[in-house]
Amino acid sequence: MSSELLVDVSAGVAVLTLNRPAQQNAVTPTMAAELSAALHRCDIEDAIRAVVITGTAPAFCAGADLSARAGEVSATLDPPPWQVRKPVIAAVNGHAVGIGLALALQCDLRYFADDAVYGLSQVRRGVLADGYAHWTVPRLAGLANAADIMLTGRTFDGDEAKSMGLANASLPAGEVLPTALSVAHDIANGPAPLPVALTKRLIWESLGMTPAVVGQLETELNTHVAKSIDGGEAMAAFKERRPPKWTGRVSTEWPAWDASEERPSLD
Repeated sequence: MSSELLVDVSAGVAVLTLNRPAQQNAVTPTMAAELSAALHRCDIEDAIRAVVITGTAPAFCAGADLSARAGEVSATLDPPPWQVRKPVIAAVNGHAVGIGLALALQCDLRYFADDAVYGLSQVRRGVLADGYAHWTVPRLAGLANAADIMLTGRTFDGDEAKSMGLANASLPAGEVLPTALSVAHDIANGPAPLPVALTKRLIWESLGMTPAVVGQLETELNTHVAKSIDGGEAMAAFKERRPPKWTGRVSTEWPAWDASEERPSLD
């Protein structure tokens, strides 16, 4: 990894830190490539149970590095955070604008600094917001709020982000990363990894499905989980009145899931 992205994995939690503080962690092609590689590692390594993305203080990410050519830098990562089979938490500990905010909105949980500046201001620079913003913002904040912030390109603070649904919580900047880490460690040490991974995938994809399809998937996924290693452990722990010891592996127990079909197919 380059010094533009710091990666620390400890006790089941991977912390990915955007690390260009002199440039307010503005994204370069190198940083984007390194972040994609790190997210791929988080997806395939079973020892990683939760992921936190943050920035070297005082900013989270000021957007694209403007020294790069137009279109050269994007928050369209491979894989995007919502496709990583572990919960990805954005610890937005400072300003996040443009693709910096778009990156945070691709995460499952988002904790914002209350006094920082946020915005998708690309229309004021003659381009469109990217990084899946036209998909994430209406899902998280609704069409009215999406139109408000994306057609005007205006900025807003953490409290307004929380009121719109873009943030799970708006906190003092110094509390953002500790809060995100506390949630990440709770996930890493509490729920079984396979049900968490499948729940995450279903949350993101269910808005494009009918209620009947979602209900059928929930039934099929629970049948799949019941036959997994941790499904057996859950029953044993319940009968023996002890805490469960999860040893299941998402990488080997993941069902076939083709989102291109009307209903994802499961093995």
